[in-house]
Amino acid sequence: MADLGAMALLIGLGLTAYSALGSVIGAKIGLPELIVSARRALYMSILSSSVASAALIAGFVQNEFAIKYVADHSNTVMDRAYVWVAFYSGNEGSLLYIVLVLSIISAISVRFSPKKLARSIPWTVAILAGVQFFYFFVLSFFANPFELLETIPSEGRGINPLLTHPGMFSHPPLLMGGLIAITIPFAFSSGALLAGDYGDNWVDVARISAILGWGVLGAGMLLGAWWAYTILGWGGYWAWDPIENVALMPWLVMTAFVHSIMVQKRRGMFRMWNVALLNIAFVLAQLGMFINRGGPVVSVHSFAASSLGMIFLGFMLFALVFAFTLFLWRMPHLKSARAMESFISREASFLVNNFLFLAVMGITLWGVLFPLFSDLARDVSVSVSAPYFDRANGPVLLGIVVMMGVGPLLPWRKASSRSLKQWFIWPTAVGILTILVLLGLGVNRPVAIFSFGVIAFVALAILEEWARGTVARHRIGENWVKAWWKLVNGNRPRHGGYIVHISILMLGLGIIGTNFYQQRTDGALEIGQSLVIDNYRIEYVDNGNSSRPDRIAKWAEISVYNIDVNNYVSEKAAAKAQGSTGFTLDDSTLRPGDRLISQIEPWHGFYLDFNMASVRSGIRSTIVEDLYVIPRDFLPDGRVSLAVSINPLAWWLWAAGPIFIIGTMVALWPQATDKPHNHMKTHMTRESEI
Repeated sequence: MADLGAMALLIGLGLTAYSALGSVIGAKIGLPELIVSARRALYMSILSSSVASAALIAGFVQNEFAIKYVADHSNTVMDRAYVWVAFYSGNEGSLLYIVLVLSIISAISVRFSPKKLARSIPWTVAILAGVQFFYFFVLSFFANPFELLETIPSEGRGINPLLTHPGMFSHPPLLMGGLIAITIPFAFSSGALLAGDYGDNWVDVARISAILGWGVLGAGMLLGAWWAYTILGWGGYWAWDPIENVALMPWLVMTAFVHSIMVQKRRGMFRMWNVALLNIAFVLAQLGMFINRGGPVVSVHSFAASSLGMIFLGFMLFALVFAFTLFLWRMPHLKSARAMESFISREASFLVNNFLFLAVMGITLWGVLFPLFSDLARDVSVSVSAPYFDRANGPVLLGIVVMMGVGPLLPWRKASSRSLKQWFIWPTAVGILTILVLLGLGVNRPVAIFSFGVIAFVALAILEEWARGTVARHRIGENWVKAWWKLVNGNRPRHGGYIVHISILMLGLGIIGTNFYQQRTDGALEIGQSLVIDNYRIEYVDNGNSSRPDRIAKWAEISVYNIDVNNYVSEKAAAKAQGSTGFTLDDSTLRPGDRLISQIEPWHGFYLDFNMASVRSGIRSTIVEDLYVIPRDFLPDGRVSLAVSINPLAWWLWAAGPIFIIGTMVALWPQATDKPHNHMKTHMTRESEI
């Protein structure tokens, strides 16, 4: 298998080199046969990457420990289900996965590109093949997953314990796939510029591929947050880790692009913006490859330090120079067909959005790079932690949420005072009312209260739009469900975007709740003792062992009770006087009002070969809050050390994921046609403004 895989990589290297050079030469000298041949070579690269991937997976299945990568990332006691995870669990395998994905999506995007792109397709193929060539080159000579060992071990080291989690079946593939998918819209826009096609022919393909990659990357990040929440044992889900940030930054820029490209498609504006945004996103994706694989920063998400840093740094710098040299060269031809007529318009709101997204990206980029600059310039190691990102990005992110409500309510070109009043009065009133109600209920934290008001404003803006359209259709005899469904089908990109906006609001609820209102306590319990926090009583009932040859594990049986706080007044007062949110009960006797609501079994494992501990948190989740129990350690005297937190509104973080995916799919789905009825003219006029 090793020989087959290595040969497939070399063949892929040759195919992509021929495809890139053949496309350029064919386009320059006007040789259609060479262009077609080069394009077919791009298609054939799928076979090379697929054969190499299949060979590596077969190596895992057959326990071929003669292959160094297989020996480093699996063993005979590993659950066979994790063969797929082991495939991309290391540097070499993940690069092979990336080139596999890139070869497939490159071929599909080129094969189904419209005929109007015939002039620019050779240049697009050259860029796609060039990027693939780079990865095949690295795999063939610097990070070969088929490297053989001189001495064949009888057993492999095993898979990284942190990867033995259900989220690992989808989080890394989606994250890596989303990042490399940015190459597609970048290649189409750059290909058009190289060909001298300064129109909007590339816009549709770039928009579809950008939304697809953006959606995949967003889903991957959310799954990564869920993975961190359930396995890392710190009670959080996003720590502004450098590797998290290098995925977030291109996603932010692509978010700006998928909004901004609508202005170019609808109004012929923002051409420079859109090309620049794709360039920035592509370069940031390469920055992520450098930071993740070059070892300049330490992260639980990154691969071990390797010698690939300078190679990926060089490719990133090449991408930066190529993209923006081309941009500056063609910039005089990218002037918009129309000028902005008013700053109170949808175009202006999208422009503000672009600046806000780039501001968050810039703040985050500085936080990622500053430790590197400090280390290089002063030989002083520093770290930029979550407080910097929270304080610097928080207000800007809140501004983005505000624009989610403002932008869709504004018409194209310019807004009249009458239309502003008509569309903004109810969302604004509900936002203010939400703030007043929360203040009246005694909810604290002014920033959080204002943020809840903003979420209410945006939510009602979306619901009001849907309500008006649904009512208009209902008046012609359609039932309510059919009316709403046809409304969405009538403009899928717009309403798919609304569904995505709802998912972002749900994320916002979870972020506000967990960041502003989280409660924590900890303690070491003997069997029969309990920790009490808020209205929960967490009783340590029993423990047990669950060990394997590669792991020593122990689990705790925990009973969770909902309590009547009036029966714990004295203990709570004593804990509060000591500055604690919780306290320990020695007595296992239940008190009146104590009601068993859940039994959880968190566990703590230690992996000998990796000298690494891993936990599985015990979580009781409701729509209101999560009770989160972490077994930090099982002590020699029989006690268990628990860390307990109450995470308000955490459920909304994970519920947002399916809504985000649905919204993305709706926005991507081919547009349905539905002839409007005369009774719907008013609302359809509003819809046509989109």
